[in-house]
Amino acid sequence: MKHTFLIFLLVFGIIATAQNKPYNSEDISITPLIDGTLLTPETNGKIPLAIIIGGSGPTDRNGNQQMVVNNSLKFLAEGLYKNGIATFRYDKRIVKQMKLRTVNEKNIRFDDFIDDAIAILKYFKKDQRFSKIYIIGHSQGSLVGMMAAQSGADGFVSIAGAGQEIDDVIVDQLAKQAPGLVDNARTSFDDLRANGVAYNYSPGLASIFRKDIQPFIYTWMQYDPKVEIAKLNIPVLIINGDKDTQVQVSEAELLKNAKPDAEYIIIPKMNHIFKEIEGNDLENSKSYNIYNLPVMPELVEVISSFIGK
Repeated sequence: MKHTFLIFLLVFGIIATAQNKPYNSEDISITPLIDGTLLTPETNGKIPLAIIIGGSGPTDRNGNQQMVVNNSLKFLAEGLYKNGIATFRYDKRIVKQMKLRTVNEKNIRFDDFIDDAIAILKYFKKDQRFSKIYIIGHSQGSLVGMMAAQSGADGFVSIAGAGQEIDDVIVDQLAKQAPGLVDNARTSFDDLRANGVAYNYSPGLASIFRKDIQPFIYTWMQYDPKVEIAKLNIPVLIINGDKDTQVQVSEAELLKNAKPDAEYIIIPKMNHIFKEIEGNDLENSKSYNIYNLPVMPELVEVISSFIGK
C-alpha cells in the first residue's frame, strides 16, 4: 500500500507541475542543426515574435556554455513573454555538432550563422500567429542578426554589438589587455584579409590565428557592422550597458552614427550578459556563472516598448 501511495504522489506531482507550467513553451527543430524554444503568450489575436540570436562560441538557447551558466537569454525571453511578446531562442549549430561529435573547426564559416538565422526568420514568417517578426542579436549575434534582418524582418535590436569589423575589435581589445601583441596582430589580420591566410603570428595569438580557425575569422572579417546596419530600412534599436567589459559603449556609438535614425539606449550598471553590476570587475566576472541572477528589468522594458510601437 505504501508503494501504491508513493506512485500516486509522484503521478499527481507530475500532473500538477504540468498544469502550473508558467510558460506556454514549445521545442522546435528548424533544421537538422538548429533546435530552439518558442514561448508564446496566450492571446486572442496575433502577437509580435522576437527571434533571439546568441553571442560567440558554443552558446545555447539560454545564453549558456559549458561551465558558464547565467541564463541571460532565457531570462530575457521570459521577461518579454510576460509583456505579451513571443520569442524563439535557439542553440547555435555548434552546440548540436558538439552533441553529435561532428564539430570540425576548419569547416565552420561565419556565413553559416547568418544562413541559420535567415532560415529561422523564413520559418516563422509563414506562421500566421505572429503579427510582426523582430530580430534581437546579442554580441556576435548582433552582426548575424542585422544580416538576417535584411531578409524581411520588421525590426532589429542590437544588444552589445560591435560597431567595427572583428579584426579591429580584437586589436582594440589587445591594446588594453596585451599591448605587446598589437603590432603582430594587426600585421597578421592584414595578411589574412589580403591572402586568406596568416603565417607569421605570435604564439600568444594562436587562439585567434591557428590554421583551422582562420577560415572562420576570414569570413567574419568580410562584414562591417556599420555598413550592414545602414542597409536596414526598418526600425532599429541599439542597446549597450555601461558596465560591459567586453563590448565598449564606443562600439554602440559607431552603430548609432552609421544608423542615425536608430533608437539608442545605454543602460547604466548593465554588463555584457544583461546583469546589474554595482561594484567592480570581480563582481562583473562572477555574474557570468550565477544561474539565477535575473537580467535587468530596464532591458526588458526598453525592448518591449520598442516592439510595442
